[in-house]
Amino acid sequence: MRSRIQLLPYLLVIFFLYCSFNTRYAIETNVNSIVLDAGHGGKDPGTSGSVSKEKTIALAVVLELEKILKQYSPNIEVNLTRRNDTFVELIERAAIANRKKTDLFISVHCNASPSKEISGSETYAVGLHKEDQNLDVIMNENSSILLEENYLEKYDGFDPKSEEGYIIFSLLQNAYLKQSLYLARKIEDYFQQKTGRKSRGVKQAGFLVLWKTTMPSVLVETGYLSNKIDEKFLNSVEGRQHIANSIYKAIREYRTDLKS
Repeated sequence: MRSRIQLLPYLLVIFFLYCSFNTRYAIETNVNSIVLDAGHGGKDPGTSGSVSKEKTIALAVVLELEKILKQYSPNIEVNLTRRNDTFVELIERAAIANRKKTDLFISVHCNASPSKEISGSETYAVGLHKEDQNLDVIMNENSSILLEENYLEKYDGFDPKSEEGYIIFSLLQNAYLKQSLYLARKIEDYFQQKTGRKSRGVKQAGFLVLWKTTMPSVLVETGYLSNKIDEKFLNSVEGRQHIANSIYKAIREYRTDLKS
């Protein structure tokens, strides 16, 4: 009996920590604000297709998504990391979201491959890559830091071209991984349903732009500019509207599910 009494204070501490965590969790998972991040920009064009650049398409999709959110969900605050052709450091993109204390961070990109046959979308949450092909995507996106001054100091000596450097991501504790993966799945589902295009699925990888965020965060690769069909779709107004609409519907469903 005495041992049970001695355990009581510890059980009470655990109980209050549990309640505190779940209350905080409920507050943090409300979606009242979103930061949209158009990948690359300015001196960093990203990947290129035969007639297009990643930075241009990513910005066009983000601006379209912002317009849709403001029209159909005006109660959600929307902020952009860039709204023109400017270069924003990866660490600053995450910092913008953190300063805004936003509820969701969505980074929009385009993909490329040496194989012109590969096509389709894929959406990432932060984590450790499981396939060599994923590593190529990560390295391409993270190489933007090479355009930043003092990048070794800012990113704790991280080398985006070193495969060994990505071991750091195996040590990450992402408190929002479950929510991030859930949103990523919704986005890919809507891409398949609404655009009729191939989904390459939901994946995890060590993207620096997601690493420093303190909220559910995803990186959307909208398609392959190295593939003629994908590039034509991404270059069309209708195609970008379909992509933006799909992401919006995924956000709306994610938000509804959180409240249920």
